[in-house]
Amino acid sequence: MSARGAKRRTSRRRHGDVRLVAGAVGGVAVLGVLTASWTLIWPYLVGALAAGAATAGGWWWRKTDRLLRGGDRRWRHEDAVRAGRRTLAEVDLMEAEDFEEFVAGLCRRDGCTEVRRVGRTHDNGADVRGRLPDGRTMVVQCKRYNPKRKISNSEVRNLLGSRVHFGADVAIFVTTAYFSGPAESCAVHNDVLAVHRDHLGLWNNGVALSALAALNGSGQGDRRHRARRKKTYG
Repeated sequence: MSARGAKRRTSRRRHGDVRLVAGAVGGVAVLGVLTASWTLIWPYLVGALAAGAATAGGWWWRKTDRLLRGGDRRWRHEDAVRAGRRTLAEVDLMEAEDFEEFVAGLCRRDGCTEVRRVGRTHDNGADVRGRLPDGRTMVVQCKRYNPKRKISNSEVRNLLGSRVHFGADVAIFVTTAYFSGPAESCAVHNDVLAVHRDHLGLWNNGVALSALAALNGSGQGDRRHRARRKKTYG
C-alpha cells in the first residue's frame, strides 16, 4: 500500500472515531437533560402516549363496529328472506289484505321506511305507502289475481292518478298476474315500476326492489314462455 493510501485510511478512521465520540457525547447530553428535567417532561410524554393509544383504539373500534354492523345487516336481510320466503302458489291463496301485508313486508326487508298498508275501500288507488331507501316517497298498488288474468291499461292509469293524488315520487304496481301489452307500455313510458308474477318471484326470493327497477318492462317471456304459461294456467 502506498503512503498516500495509508494516510487516507488513517484519516477516515480518525473522522469515524470523532463522529462516534460526538454521538456518544450527544446521547449522554440528551440523557442528562431528560434526567434533569424529567419531572417537567414526563406528563407530556405520558399524554402523547395516551393520545396515540386513544387514536389507535378509536380507529380499531370504528373498524370493528363497521364490520359488525355490516355483518348484522347482511344477517338480518338473509334471515328476513328465509323467514318471508313463500312459494307463489302460497301467495296465490292469500286474501287481498294478506297480499298487501306481504308486499309491505318485502318493502321493509329491502330498507324502505314508513311503510304502511293503507288499502281499503275508497283507497284512491293506494294499497301500500312509504319511502324508498333513498328517501323518495312511493305508492304501491297490489293486485292478487289469477295468473292467467292480465293487468289492464286502465288499472295502470289508475295508479298514475294515485301517484298524483298522494304526491308520490314513485309508483309501483305489484301483481301475481301479468301485464297486457298496452298496460306494460303505459307503465314503462310513465315510470311506473311494473312487478309482474315472474319479478315477484325474484323479489320474494331475495332480489332487492332496487334491482327490479332495471328489469322494468322486460321479463314477461317470449312466445314459448307464454305458451307454457298458458298451458299451466289455462
